[in-house]
Amino acid sequence: MTINYRFGCVIMLACLGSFAGANEWAKKMFAETGHDFRTVGRGTKSEYHFELTNTYKEDIHIASVRTSCGCTTPIVTKDTLKTGEIGSIVAKFNTDTHIGQKSAVLTVVFDRPYYTEVQLSVRGYIRTDVTFTPDEVNFGELIEGETGEQTVVVSHTGASKWEITDVRSHCSDLAVRLEPAQRSPGMVKYQLIVNSKGGLATGDIRERLTLVTNDSRFPTIEMAVSGRVRPMLEVSPASLGLGELTPGQLVEKRLVIRADEEFEISDIQCGDARFSFERPAGKKKLHFVNVTFTADDKPAMIAQKVRIVSDLSDGKFAECLISGSIKR
Repeated sequence: MTINYRFGCVIMLACLGSFAGANEWAKKMFAETGHDFRTVGRGTKSEYHFELTNTYKEDIHIASVRTSCGCTTPIVTKDTLKTGEIGSIVAKFNTDTHIGQKSAVLTVVFDRPYYTEVQLSVRGYIRTDVTFTPDEVNFGELIEGETGEQTVVVSHTGASKWEITDVRSHCSDLAVRLEPAQRSPGMVKYQLIVNSKGGLATGDIRERLTLVTNDSRFPTIEMAVSGRVRPMLEVSPASLGLGELTPGQLVEKRLVIRADEEFEISDIQCGDARFSFERPAGKKKLHFVNVTFTADDKPAMIAQKVRIVSDLSDGKFAECLISGSIKR
């Protein structure tokens, strides 16, 4: 059956033309432009994601990113962002090749729709006497609601009286247990057992633990916690492009919705009457939803979230961002 549902569009758009003469338009897309890694161990994984969201009608293109210091390597997760899309500039702190106090400025160069540059800053202190094995707490991939456990060995070379007095979690869903220290001449080792309680939000895990020590010079050390929580219900693609359409043009697309257990699609919600959906019946682990969009005669950008609601526990849903434009 073919159905039309209304669901409020949550994307606020701005016309970039009004910002064309200013250098601030690109900086407005970043949630943060600075990060302090604080004190980290030698060879440990230390990365920070500077997220940016395209809140404009035009496509945004990142031409390059340069760094002022080899202590930090920049990585662009996605160089072209359409309306509503989110990307990141990842600052990788090179703890395996640098030591001591380090800082860097990452210059992000945009060439579309207008040339400008944004500067991101990072800093931190890399210790040589503390290492983690493995180099981070990595839960791998967890299914939404699943628990997990990882063990990391923290090693300190030097004073045998060195002690971890506390471990602070910055996430309420992480529980940490510290085993008694193993001491030998010139070496202290701790086993750190980290548990995920099952309440982590879906998406990438980017958390950290702070180790508190009795070292008055460097009282704390940061440890990265990573992984990914896969949602119980997934839609693919998560972002769907319709391209540039002419007035009156009809375009058809398909969404794939999957879960680990059989489910039924109970609702499809959309706030744009130009969309229609063919909702499949019955319970399956894999569903296909046909999407039809009919362009009207008004030139405009298209930026609409579609919500696929299931009969799984708590009314689990998945969302897809559909974008495009109607030309004159």
